[in-house]
Amino acid sequence: MQPNPTKLINRIDLTTPLIGLYDAPDPNPFKPLIKSSTRGSACIFLFYKKWLGGKTLHLTRNNYGCSGCGHAVFGIEPRSRNDYIEFLIDDIGFKASRELINLWLEYYKPYGPDHENILIGPLREDQYQYLKSVTFYVNPDQLGALIWGANYYNSSTDPIAVITSFGSGCMGIIPMFKDLNAPQAIIGATDISVRQYFPPNLLAFTVTKSMFEQLCGLDEKSFIYKPFIDKLKKVRRNQLSQVV
Repeated sequence: MQPNPTKLINRIDLTTPLIGLYDAPDPNPFKPLIKSSTRGSACIFLFYKKWLGGKTLHLTRNNYGCSGCGHAVFGIEPRSRNDYIEFLIDDIGFKASRELINLWLEYYKPYGPDHENILIGPLREDQYQYLKSVTFYVNPDQLGALIWGANYYNSSTDPIAVITSFGSGCMGIIPMFKDLNAPQAIIGATDISVRQYFPPNLLAFTVTKSMFEQLCGLDEKSFIYKPFIDKLKKVRRNQLSQVV
């Protein structure tokens, strides 16, 4: 059963809808659907505004958008390894050497779906069993609150609760998680090639299903209901009124 994020998003004044990534056998419950019009070139974040408008992007092995997403999500190799490395080094300038690119490619393995359909869009409560990750699109203040929330139950001996890893934008919404069952979060939308699709003050905070449940479960004992957040909200309101 999907937890209710309403209290959390109200406390951090989040107005941007939460976006889920689903690995599902049937795309129909996610309608209205949209598909990438061009295979091999369209970044999935080109559809960011469509997600906010209630539509879901439908990806398959035959329609996956750009080649980077095809590799990261489906494990598709649209070009030879050598050509891919040359592209990342010479055209993009991702890393300082072929050796570093090779190590990076070896470390971050593609996701590999369980079903034929990857769906990215608004949360669907009745499809919770197929949910793999949830992304909060946030400003710096909201990001700070979610980082605190992600660490609320985390001990010093647990895996790091929040990671910021180098990679493409689509890697940050699923394949960078080494264990999707672990409560963990990724600070994303830092890929400068996809920043053009977002407002300048927006970042992504993508969480696994178990971390989503932890965040939604923050209660009155936690910082989320303590004075720091209320004080910050007041300061921001005052700053906004001075600008106006």
